[in-house]
Amino acid sequence: MKRQLFLAEYIQHPATVGAVMPSSKYLAKKVIDDIDFNQAEYIVEYGPGTGIFTEKILAKRKENTIVLLVELSKEFYQTLKEKYEGEENLYIVNGSAENIDWYLRKFNIPKVDYVVSGLPFTTLPKVTSSEILNKTKSILKDEGTFITFQYTLFRKKLFQSAFEHIEVKRELRNVPPAFVLSCSNPRSS
Repeated sequence: MKRQLFLAEYIQHPATVGAVMPSSKYLAKKVIDDIDFNQAEYIVEYGPGTGIFTEKILAKRKENTIVLLVELSKEFYQTLKEKYEGEENLYIVNGSAENIDWYLRKFNIPKVDYVVSGLPFTTLPKVTSSEILNKTKSILKDEGTFITFQYTLFRKKLFQSAFEHIEVKRELRNVPPAFVLSCSNPRSS
């Protein structure tokens, strides 16, 4: 079911979906490995799709940790709403990550500990990507981290324009293999 939905969404919206299959459990694990779930109060996920990262985040978070999902696809949004109906401290928005500042105000979320992203920055317009990254940088706590995965490092310089420190890991057990980028800025003094 997930694969069929993913393929259908990719065919209809290749620039915003960016993959023909959901991410593997190996990639999901590698993406959330750097999250300190004991300390995280607020976690945002951009482009959760069918929820492969969401499942792992919800399973590991503390009970009072707030999770906000921002999904552009109406089909994926509806799937997530049905899948997580009744889940406490979880908000799901059908919209664009470009409006993250507005969504945080709507749900009274001050600053975010982690932003996990499944957005295909390689296929998004550069202006849109820059807008999302700049807003992401502004909503993160000083010690906050932006974690994304990409199939190439084609747009690494774009991430470097917003974040001073980027750690890159590779996950080969995904179709296609992917890079995981953990992006942060040094703490303010």
